[in-house]
Amino acid sequence: MAEMTKRFTDHLRELAAPIWQAQHKHPFVRGIGDGSLDPERFKFWVRQDYIFLVDYARLFSLAAARAPDAATTERLAALAHSTLTVEMDLHRSYAARFGISRKELEQEEKSPATQGYGDFLLRTATLGDYAELVAAVLPCMWSFSEIGLRLAEGGRPADERYAEWIDIYSAPAFAELATWCREIVDTAAQGLPPSALKRMETAFITSSRYELMFWESAWQQQTWPA
Repeated sequence: MAEMTKRFTDHLRELAAPIWQAQHKHPFVRGIGDGSLDPERFKFWVRQDYIFLVDYARLFSLAAARAPDAATTERLAALAHSTLTVEMDLHRSYAARFGISRKELEQEEKSPATQGYGDFLLRTATLGDYAELVAAVLPCMWSFSEIGLRLAEGGRPADERYAEWIDIYSAPAFAELATWCREIVDTAAQGLPPSALKRMETAFITSSRYELMFWESAWQQQTWPA
């Protein structure tokens, strides 16, 4: 790997640039931005994202258990708790605006993309080291913040439900959380040998690919073939 003068997360972002650009160009993301997205496609995303959050909270819990210091452990544990309480409550309230009941959310079956992404993250948390784990966590937070901020630059769509989505992910508090997640990845990378950094790169790229697949899955409303 070439010598780096930038932050390690800058290097990760450059490696994943084609994948992240594909996210920004994806018709699902563009449809949120201009308000043209078919609500049925968005409802599929809401249901899948809700059940994905359960695995994401587990991931934060596993990261908290392996964090190198008490302050990081405390914040990661708080993120796990807030995901299961505050964020999932917000999802239930938001889903209700699309006519999706809590029962529908709870009974939703994971799509292939949701299943694969969650399994990858939890496998990384179980079999990988702490540095790999935080590298795998980062794309979700960071890419949503980047997407939200970029969509906000284009103005609010007429559909208030999509405008609210942009407001959530372009909010300063969410950007601060993404920045903190970058910081823990940069810290974890310090002093690691090239082989360990390569594993972090692979984890980051794989999660980035799953983020793109998640948009595509919602766009196609993909389910299991049998």
